[in-house]
Amino acid sequence: MMNSLKTLKTPGMLILLVLILLISDSITAQQINVALPGDSLLTSPWAGGMNSIQFGEVDINRDGIKDLAAFDRQGNRIMPFINGGTEGKIDYHFEAGYVNNFPELYDWAIFADYNNDGKTDIFTYSPGWAGMMVYKNISGETLKFKRVVYPYLTSLNSGGEVNILVTYADYPAISDLDNDGDLDILTFWGLGSFVEMHKNLSMETYGIPDSLLFEKTEECWGNFAESDESNELFLDTCIPAPLVPSYRIANRTERHTGSTFLMLDLDGDNDKDLLLGDVDYPGLFALINGGTPEQALITSYDTAYPDAQQKIRIFSMPAAAYIDVNNDGKKDLIVSPFDPAPAISKNFSSVLLYLNQGENNKPDFHLTTESFLQDQMIDVGSGSVPLFFDWDNDGFTDLFIGSYGYYKGSWYDQYFTLHSQYRGTVFYLRNTGTWGYPVFTPMDMDFGKFLSEDDNLVGVAPAFGDINGDGNNEMLVGNSDGTLILVEFSGADVIKTRNYASIDVGKFSTPQLFDLDKDGLLDLVIGEQDGNLNYYHNNGTTTNPDFIFVTDSLGKVNVTDYTLSYHGYSCPAFYRGHDGKTVLVVGSEQGKLFYFENIDGNLTGTFTESNQLGSLLGLDSFNSDRGMRSAATLSDVCVGSSPELIAGNFSGGVEFFGGNADVLVSVDKIKPGFGKLTIFPNPAQDKVFIRIPTQLKQFNLVISDLSGRWVYHKLVAVSKTNELEINTTLFESGIYIISISGAKSKFIGKLVVVR
Repeated sequence: MMNSLKTLKTPGMLILLVLILLISDSITAQQINVALPGDSLLTSPWAGGMNSIQFGEVDINRDGIKDLAAFDRQGNRIMPFINGGTEGKIDYHFEAGYVNNFPELYDWAIFADYNNDGKTDIFTYSPGWAGMMVYKNISGETLKFKRVVYPYLTSLNSGGEVNILVTYADYPAISDLDNDGDLDILTFWGLGSFVEMHKNLSMETYGIPDSLLFEKTEECWGNFAESDESNELFLDTCIPAPLVPSYRIANRTERHTGSTFLMLDLDGDNDKDLLLGDVDYPGLFALINGGTPEQALITSYDTAYPDAQQKIRIFSMPAAAYIDVNNDGKKDLIVSPFDPAPAISKNFSSVLLYLNQGENNKPDFHLTTESFLQDQMIDVGSGSVPLFFDWDNDGFTDLFIGSYGYYKGSWYDQYFTLHSQYRGTVFYLRNTGTWGYPVFTPMDMDFGKFLSEDDNLVGVAPAFGDINGDGNNEMLVGNSDGTLILVEFSGADVIKTRNYASIDVGKFSTPQLFDLDKDGLLDLVIGEQDGNLNYYHNNGTTTNPDFIFVTDSLGKVNVTDYTLSYHGYSCPAFYRGHDGKTVLVVGSEQGKLFYFENIDGNLTGTFTESNQLGSLLGLDSFNSDRGMRSAATLSDVCVGSSPELIAGNFSGGVEFFGGNADVLVSVDKIKPGFGKLTIFPNPAQDKVFIRIPTQLKQFNLVISDLSGRWVYHKLVAVSKTNELEINTTLFESGIYIISISGAKSKFIGKLVVVR
């Protein structure tokens, strides 16, 4: 029996968040608390987003309490969540510093203690071998793993050891099925329909469960079969493979394309039942074992599990974990998509939590949230492209995040193939903090009105700058069709120009406006699906830009790894610090953030790839692999000697690196006193006077150009007259932003310098 099909409706609007940066002297992946209305704080804002998650219980910080390891197969990212251990409470917070304690995992991970030593081991896919490798937990005071099985785990079959076949599209079961104390394995036969059992012989052979010694003992576990064409189930119809006539095997047309298993006792009879998920289908089927632990027999199944009112419905191919989430001693159910396709997930609502109100051997699951852990992090859907830019010209850098797509819904075509639809958009978070302590407040989840006006737009990547010299910033938006959209703002009106300047780079344009040759005009650099960088020099004027194509191989950069993909999805982020040196970070399909130097004076040459990105950020170490389709932006938002970096990925979240920040008890504790400065003469030639509207004991003065580059900075200890005199003879003609900030006050003004 198959579930009825329903098109999912677009989720509601995201709750506005307030992002508050956290000061720390020596952490590599910055954690920034986020305040919700009512003074509560998000615990894990910079965890990086979630799309297709598998979970496991691991004592990560070695305090005796089981924490939560979350593995996102979209980008092969590990996210460690530390459990505070409060009884009856969901009490997790993200700790990026533990990521490097985990081994590299691929496509799927099952966290299970195979040697019964109380330490969680890891089974994961072995790329290129269609099997699994195993990491043993050898932790002492710190978390540590050692690979003990490579390239694949084997099982005795017909007198010889053969690979236990598990593809990247399957999520096997690793559980003590026969209750003898060691872990057995269930996985589908290579052609589908039947489930194989590989029995662990460790207890039988050695009397202890410390070995991975398997034998295939059943070719049709549970005596059931799955349809060749769908997820329909058949009971008492299993014919073991050796007994199937050869003509039936030869004429088989089915192709097994992926399933997920979770074994648990659903009915309290001391044997293992099965929760089964399948590719392209939104639900889990509960298969009841009416046999024994030693001889399973599936006698019934439920297609609306756990019940008709709150059945699991998540696109696509749900995978489940059975873990005590709220520290009450009862294991709960966490469900997330397993489908490897990047554009299928329900993105920011893709982790369902069902709390258990029953017992561990007879659970009673109740849906609690569809965004477990996601509601404690920034998650803009699928595909995040972050960008630092001072939109309101107040001298404080704001944050924008372009999104590949905000999930709209899923449906099946006439061939019963699953499709999901997304809408690209831009999220705007304003920096409402004080000097040195940025506070990002979400202002608009649809900046530029793309959700309401562009139904099929995906792959949105924003760029900003005043390209026509009118003193107002414009937005250039790249997207999946390779063209650009010019967005101009006139009060509440948004004016869009499609196919701007007739520029088309192919697919997935990712633009950046940046004065590359230091001639005072914003040039245009565009990444694209093929992994190269397109350079358009601005041959126009400050009021009339004229972008002329120069090369599609700027710096000879190409971030495509052809061993993994035919595409690179380059996403450029040029940065020029206070020293005037230009550097470049490029995001990629493979997830690596490429770092290049040797740019100034070398625009026709080859940029030099460097491994010193961590040094640029002031970090002792930096892992450049940030997840599938990475993107980055850099700016000195925390006022220091090094810039900060925010990285995005296809899971829709962002990560923060390299900065210092402060933790505020409540968003209400900071109420910046925005005020206008009196600036005269204005326009100015040789000098300018700045009058502050209130007495400040100490404040920072920053004068920056419209690209955000500082041209003047001074820490003023005391101002008795509230008036400053600034020599402007070294300033070039142009428009500048003056920003003065005290402990809880901020004042801004605009200065024009003429010669």
